[in-house]
Amino acid sequence: MRFGLDAANFGEYSDPFTLAELAAEAEDVGWDGFFVFDHILPNDIGSDLFDPWVILAAIAMRTSRIHIGPMVTPIPRRRPWKLARETVSLDHLSGGRLTLSVGLGGPPEREFQRFGEIADARIRAEMLDEGLEVLKGLWDGGPFDYEGKHYQLHDVVFAPKPVQSPRIPIWIGCKWKNKKPLRRAAQWEGVFPIPHNGETITPGNLRTVVDYVDAHRDTDSHFDVILADHDGSRTPESLAAYKQAGLTWWVQRIHSPMVRSLDEARARIREGPPVI
Repeated sequence: MRFGLDAANFGEYSDPFTLAELAAEAEDVGWDGFFVFDHILPNDIGSDLFDPWVILAAIAMRTSRIHIGPMVTPIPRRRPWKLARETVSLDHLSGGRLTLSVGLGGPPEREFQRFGEIADARIRAEMLDEGLEVLKGLWDGGPFDYEGKHYQLHDVVFAPKPVQSPRIPIWIGCKWKNKKPLRRAAQWEGVFPIPHNGETITPGNLRTVVDYVDAHRDTDSHFDVILADHDGSRTPESLAAYKQAGLTWWVQRIHSPMVRSLDEARARIREGPPVI
């Protein structure tokens, strides 16, 4: 099992310099991943917010081993071809350490409606599925055409291809009880199940997710199962139970209200990943 950290791209210690420094410290003490929120507006109106792709580029330049990526990028509020350029550029900059986590995005009233974007979940799900196919086609590096309901591309060639082969890994973020997103995740490289209404995902819940995804996969290639810890209370014993249920990545969140200050975030990082 691998261990990562997850930071917000808004708040008092979200600027690229600070997060790049924290990622370098995390790499030094043995963490495996450093991930960043992808929001366009903060929780608190007027709070500082920095672009996650600039943050991730800064992290890539300060590290050499640790896996990086957004958790999660809402494809429905992006142009997939612009996202394709950003992800390939970051994959090259990091030497092939990028994982792309994607989802519908939310909350819709803040991230979509305020900008006149489509907030309807059904339509955003269509855009997510189409956007994933566009990314896959553009990453392939050959002539690419796509005719979808929401996106149309004609005779496009994107170079360079990603460093990683066959492509940059994609994790799907979704509420764990929703079956359609789990079927979507089965077609890619990982699932990031999210609790409903603040509940805790138990090892039994996770086993349910893993079994459902496995039943809908058509390949036996490696598949990641990721959980983000909201309260920092997991013990090595409880993590062992999650590992037995199929967990491959445990991610500790190091932003408010999970931690109250930059000093506390540094302390959590310097403790190093759990030993199980």
